[in-house]
Amino acid sequence: MKIKVLTIFPEMLKAALSESIVGRALEAGRFEVELIDIRAYSENKHKNTDDYPFGGGAGMVMLPQPIVDACEKNASGRERRIYLSPRGRTLTQRIVEELAREEELMLLCGRYEGVDERALELCFPEELSIGDYVLTGGELAALVVIDAVARLLPGVLGSNDSAEDESFTTGLLEYPQYTRPREFRGREVPEVLLNGNHALIARWRREQALKLTHRKRPDLLKGAPLDKKDRAFLDSLES
Repeated sequence: MKIKVLTIFPEMLKAALSESIVGRALEAGRFEVELIDIRAYSENKHKNTDDYPFGGGAGMVMLPQPIVDACEKNASGRERRIYLSPRGRTLTQRIVEELAREEELMLLCGRYEGVDERALELCFPEELSIGDYVLTGGELAALVVIDAVARLLPGVLGSNDSAEDESFTTGLLEYPQYTRPREFRGREVPEVLLNGNHALIARWRREQALKLTHRKRPDLLKGAPLDKKDRAFLDSLES
């Protein structure tokens, strides 16, 4: 997969993308990220990318010309184009899984009061939000999308199972995790995890996931794939 990011702050993204699992995956060629500086496409003398909004109002608006030119001159025709915006549909794990199946993505990072609507009409028909709040720019949102998508790509995580059995992927919150030491400040690892019985461990983890979801995010249970044992366990929690 290749992800192209249009931004006026490429260095901000470069630093974050060089670290940890994503950094190692990029270095190993598991996927590609191309950072495209919108300023380089500005036709203005001072290479500015924003101006005052028509109709008045606070702040500045990103100009359409640099964005449209940056998009068109870097488009392959295969990419899915997305503007990171608080007015877009909210990013979920299901959408992340959908994006991970794409050949290419092109992400637009807005700044200031937003982007001239004509740039979106011409180049970015899809909008995604990472939550109901406003950031100073789309770069952090782009990093969220890249990180979430990258970890689903083959070879990025150490184990393919890591991305298959976690919060939201299964429809539930993830079960509690434990490591060494066996006892820490009077708190012990649950005995079921130490006995080597994989069937019991799997059932315990499932029930813990159900319990946590029931307590913290009961809304998720409406769409989660539940069998008879799951429903019986949830009924026992209710009673």
